[in-house]
Amino acid sequence: MLNLPNFITLIRIVAIPFFLVLLSSGLYLEALIVFIVSGLTDFLDGALARMTNQQTPLGSYLDPVADKLLVMSSFVMLGLIRAIPPWLVVLVVSRDIIILSGYGVFYFLVEERLVSQPSFIGKLSTVFQLVTVGVVLLYLYDSQLVATWIDDFLFLATAITTITSGFQYIYRGLVLLQNRASSLNRLS
Repeated sequence: MLNLPNFITLIRIVAIPFFLVLLSSGLYLEALIVFIVSGLTDFLDGALARMTNQQTPLGSYLDPVADKLLVMSSFVMLGLIRAIPPWLVVLVVSRDIIILSGYGVFYFLVEERLVSQPSFIGKLSTVFQLVTVGVVLLYLYDSQLVATWIDDFLFLATAITTITSGFQYIYRGLVLLQNRASSLNRLS
């Protein structure tokens, strides 16, 4: 069902190509504005869905997809223009690919949808990723607004939380698969 919160999420997805074009064109302030507005829509769609009791299965799929598309495309583009170190781009993108692959494996092996709540460290990782993108965009717009050590700190914090949450999601997925296999063995 396409309600207002889901429509807002779709706006975030549609904004991604505009953001990438602005970024690749060197229009860093405009890219930063689109990025901030996209971040606000992430907060707004969730809050609106909860306040109006309009949470839907479509929204539960669209919202994390929109988040992953925004984060991954931002990191890839910022890596291509050498604003973020390549090792960090590989780390962030690889973690998301591993997590998405894990969901796919679970779906095809167990043949049911995996419902997983993001962990605290997973949310913290996403926050650091988004803040890193925002600060790097601000630095690209005017390097005097951001001290170099802040970038270095954010790169390190983003790397640590990304690695930690990646291992946590892998561990949780393996435990789920093991428990599922154990319960199937007891039934047969």
